[in-house]
Amino acid sequence: MSTSVSSTKARILEVAAELVANSPDGDVSTRAVCEAAGVGAPALYRHFGDKEGLLSAVVDHGYERYLTTKRSRRPGTDPIQDLRDGWDTHTDFALRNPNLYRLMNSPAMRTPPAAALESHRILTADLRRAAEQGKLRLAPELAAQMIMSANVGVSLMLVSRPTTFTDETLSRRIRDAVHAVVFTPEAMGPETTSADDGETGAEDEEAGAEEVLPATATHLAALLRRTPRPDFTPGESALLGEWLDRLSNTTPE
Repeated sequence: MSTSVSSTKARILEVAAELVANSPDGDVSTRAVCEAAGVGAPALYRHFGDKEGLLSAVVDHGYERYLTTKRSRRPGTDPIQDLRDGWDTHTDFALRNPNLYRLMNSPAMRTPPAAALESHRILTADLRRAAEQGKLRLAPELAAQMIMSANVGVSLMLVSRPTTFTDETLSRRIRDAVHAVVFTPEAMGPETTSADDGETGAEDEEAGAEEVLPATATHLAALLRRTPRPDFTPGESALLGEWLDRLSNTTPE
């Protein structure tokens, strides 16, 4: 790609990003972008295909700054703290870039932006580390869907309805509630474990076993994926992995 072509594409992208950020409703027209960038419509369509392609590029361009901090972050010894920090930085990004964030999660975007998919992969990788340490109650993939859904949901409410969702602690409260469901009580700290030191009945013991089983299966599945056993054939490993995944995602009755 020649320097002039590259600079034209970059100029269109920068102008579109600025217009999106300053738009009252987060929407822009291709005509406005072309006029502000000083280019004709053919140039815009040649570089981005259509309006959706342009807006998808705007999302990736803006979200790239957020992902740069995630990519450069060295994993800590405690994946739970890394995941707490990841939730908080996600919400902070949404609050600082409301139009861009709404655009990124708009149903009108038929193709998920690459940046959003990479963010989900980073989240899943952190959850796999938690599973390897025996701190996860369910499979990392399902846990990632739960956390991302809740994080995106509360962030969208905060940027879309700020006059209704005014509690500054809301994001943290929802984060802790979701994490309490996803992580084991031991991983969340002593305050989340039962304060009852008395005797428990048979029903309580059975309920405890129901809760321990998914966490144990998740831990074992993560360890086997990290260090495959030579004792098993590929088919046996795949079957065992499928069984463990089913147990990991079992909902206690």
